[in-house]
Amino acid sequence: MFLLAFLIINFTFAFLIWVYCKLTCGVCRSSRHLVGKTVIVTGGNGGIGYETAKDLAARGARVILACRNETRGLTAKDQIISATGNPDVHYRHLDLASLESVRSFADNILKTDKRLDVLVNNAGCYGSKFEKSEDGLLLEMQSNHFGPFLLTNLLLPLLKSSAPSRIVNVSSYGHNMGGVIDFDNLNAEKETKETYSQFKVYGITKLCNILMTVELERRLRGTGVTTNSLHPGVIATGIGAHVRLMRLIVFLLTPFCKTAWEGAQTTIHLAVAPELSDVSGRYFRDCREVKPSKAAQDTELARRLWDESERLVELQITT
Repeated sequence: MFLLAFLIINFTFAFLIWVYCKLTCGVCRSSRHLVGKTVIVTGGNGGIGYETAKDLAARGARVILACRNETRGLTAKDQIISATGNPDVHYRHLDLASLESVRSFADNILKTDKRLDVLVNNAGCYGSKFEKSEDGLLLEMQSNHFGPFLLTNLLLPLLKSSAPSRIVNVSSYGHNMGGVIDFDNLNAEKETKETYSQFKVYGITKLCNILMTVELERRLRGTGVTTNSLHPGVIATGIGAHVRLMRLIVFLLTPFCKTAWEGAQTTIHLAVAPELSDVSGRYFRDCREVKPSKAAQDTELARRLWDESERLVELQITT
């Protein structure tokens, strides 16, 4: 009897948590169409990026899937076209771990597209080993921050000429876990394989996503371009699946995790909601504005990160 009572209590508790998770999950309620608009979604071939791209395509947008893997990118393109009936969905190669690839992608967009209404910086990774990219930058820092930072800056002229336009940066609650940004160690200058922490680096990259949003908002005032960041929620996607601990955590939490569709809702909300047309520099969760960590609100920290990022990616344009 004791065992039965224990199981019933635990099942009830777990069920109540599941109900709470579902009831508090934000859903984009906007029915706004995007016919005549152009959208870029990085990492749009899977997970929340795919769901975001599919939703925006269903609204009539011209959607560009900016992905590293050609096979997965082309497959996602075909699936989205089939699901939405919108043939204006395209794959373009983009590897954020290569600054040359970022520059090539941006140059191609500037030459072939006359407008860009929404840029969704969605692509990211977790659990990269202690290694540098071909550009000499820490791989995870480049994939999650330096690459999107360069891409955004290179596409700003098109975003400005298409205003009103929006930039959506997918961050994470994990930004709270990164600790203090050490600018003398931003590119892991002081790290070794023994001291390198995947968890800490991921947290720093997500903090950088929000700080980039904060400084970008200041620089874009008066241009008609808005920028906001978000936490999509805890989602059972493939990110970090190669890390054994992450696989275990996801397995245990899967019943309480968001689906990819649910996880994409805040991104979609920031991309389309009419009431956010003049809202910029904010942080959202479950389609509602919330406060990020104290560090993520530090405007001086945001400016310093911007300057250091410009130096490391050798940004040569004036924003």
